[in-house]
Amino acid sequence: MRVVFIGASTLAILTAQTLVSRGHEVVIVEKDQSIIDTLSETIDCGFLHGDGTKPAILREADPQETDFLFCLSGDDQTNIIASLVGRSLGFRRVITKVDDEELEHICIELGLTDTIIPDLTIGRYLADIVDGQDIMELALTIKGDARVFSFVASREDEKPISELGLPSMARVVCLYRDEEFLLPEKDTRIKKGDEVVVLGHRDNLDALQQRWGLHASKD
Repeated sequence: MRVVFIGASTLAILTAQTLVSRGHEVVIVEKDQSIIDTLSETIDCGFLHGDGTKPAILREADPQETDFLFCLSGDDQTNIIASLVGRSLGFRRVITKVDDEELEHICIELGLTDTIIPDLTIGRYLADIVDGQDIMELALTIKGDARVFSFVASREDEKPISELGLPSMARVVCLYRDEEFLLPEKDTRIKKGDEVVVLGHRDNLDALQQRWGLHASKD
């Protein structure tokens, strides 16, 4: 696999080192040349000097030949912009890190469904351990061609789930309304602002992304 990182943050460096050790091709985009000079002595990967939010720089990273774009800089705004630019340039999968949990909903509205909030994720995981639960068990159950997709409902989506027009191999499995977890029925009516979680076949991801991937909620 070929993986491109935006920003040489601690998380990016640790992840890059692990990927390199496993034989993956890694490129780190960093605008500070001195950081590149230092890292080039310890990590056997490619480096690209420049601003990862700029289309010209990301084009040099070769989107069509890259499997993952990880936007893991220490600045939330940089990561969001780089993710949007990267997606527009055709990177196959874009992972966005934000530290401000209030931005999670915004990222989903922008179609950045692969958004991670490190502290929040770790906190939830530790709390689940205390409660005797293991979220890794859920990850292991999503096997084969199954994929999870989520979107924030707009006014156009205010209708019963059965009328959303989902692909045949896709189902709404849950939704979050005002931060409350809900298990819906077919006649449950979606409301504007709901975060809707869909489980479906990977072949349906393109159709779901085209319909809701850029679908910010509208007034």
